[in-house]
Amino acid sequence: MKRIVLTILCLLIAMAVSAQEQKLLRGFDGGMMVHTGYLSGNLDGIGYHAEGAPMGIGGVIRLHLGEHFRVGTEGYVSTLGQRHNGSYLKYGWGGLLADVYTVLGRFQPYAGLTLGGGAMTTLLMFEKPASAWAPIDGTRYHKQRFMAVDPFVGCDFIVAGPMHLTLKVDYLCAFSESKLLPRGPRVYFGFLFYH
Repeated sequence: MKRIVLTILCLLIAMAVSAQEQKLLRGFDGGMMVHTGYLSGNLDGIGYHAEGAPMGIGGVIRLHLGEHFRVGTEGYVSTLGQRHNGSYLKYGWGGLLADVYTVLGRFQPYAGLTLGGGAMTTLLMFEKPASAWAPIDGTRYHKQRFMAVDPFVGCDFIVAGPMHLTLKVDYLCAFSESKLLPRGPRVYFGFLFYH
């Protein structure tokens, strides 16, 4: 997986250099976003159904190629708390993206797709601890890698020159050993800086 990502990154850098020589590189943008949403699905093997609103943060950086096309990379961490005893599902993931955009006055709508992967870490505690440092029976911990397909749509609001506010919606589809992991829509809000 690492070799594939490194190969694709090298290809993107080569494309960017080539585009700059041909005057196709029109700049770049990047920034940070916070997100929430709704994830739902079954954890095979233990018969557990996870659902709820994740909270997370991450960022994006993109090269602008031509008038309406961008390529780049993004990465996020989403944590989905379960019950009220410290249980959680945590997604750490990233990937390579491509999107198209247009400018309508101060608005800049866009749509695209990210391909990548990451890992989901799960900690499930089915009993409350009696006290600090007490052992907990029935606790389950698991970490698994996954591939991800993430279509998204969004819109920037041009605040002033290089500073944009962005609102984005995606639908993370995570696949692991031919099984779907908990998935669903997420909503992002953040700041982007253009150059």
